Amino acid sequence: MTAVQHAFRLLEAVAAHEGGAPAKQLAREAGLPLDVAAAALRALTDDGYIRVLGDGGLILSDQPHGGRAGQGRTDPIRPALASLRDELSAASYLTFYEEGEIRIAEIVDGPQTPKVDLWVGFEDAGHATALGKCVLRELDAEARGDYLARHALADLTPRTITHREELLRQLESSRSAPMIMDREEYDLGTVCIAVPVYSGTRIGSLGISFRADRMYRTKQVRESLLASAERVSRGLSFGV
Repeated sequence: MTAVQHAFRLLEAVAAHEGGAPAKQLAREAGLPLDVAAAALRALTDDGYIRVLGDGGLILSDQPHGGRAGQGRTDPIRPALASLRDELSAASYLTFYEEGEIRIAEIVDGPQTPKVDLWVGFEDAGHATALGKCVLRELDAEARGDYLARHALADLTPRTITHREELLRQLESSRSAPMIMDREEYDLGTVCIAVPVYSGTRIGSLGISFRADRMYRTKQVRESLLASAERVSRGLSFGV
């Protein structure tokens, strides 16, 4: 009965947000600890009662929604993301830095290359994902400081970096290499690798995710990601 009560409270919270809401907000509104809410939300998603938007927000499965950030603009570069997915056998992602937030614009996955479980929206997890850290690294000091001042470094897994100084050191130390990784920092059992994409002053990131126990060739991943990032930057006008 306790589990049922939790589920009903979460469904009521989800129903109050037609445009979707992140798991952390829903947990707070339902009066539940985040880990308890996350487990219930996963079950509700698996059973089809709710679904996850591209930005990690959760809505009732029969509700309309506005779509992902940048939807429509990403149509010309979906083939590049699909090619990356097929080449590396990993789900591919594209993010943008928009209005002070890191948002997923596109995800291309498949039955053999499932996307990561977006149990916490990327807007609240920039510090814990390769995609988010890649964007943060490319921001100037003022924009990065503003982002970190508005977002707590939540402890999503035992591997998550939760100290600002440690995160900044990692970002600075990775400047000489285009790739940046998160090793189970957002989701236990999942590794993500990302590189930046940009046009003019508009910043984004392109990345892949796969199981942490899977072997991968760093050189192949690096070359494929950089080639795909170049294709994306050519094929997508960020200013549109």
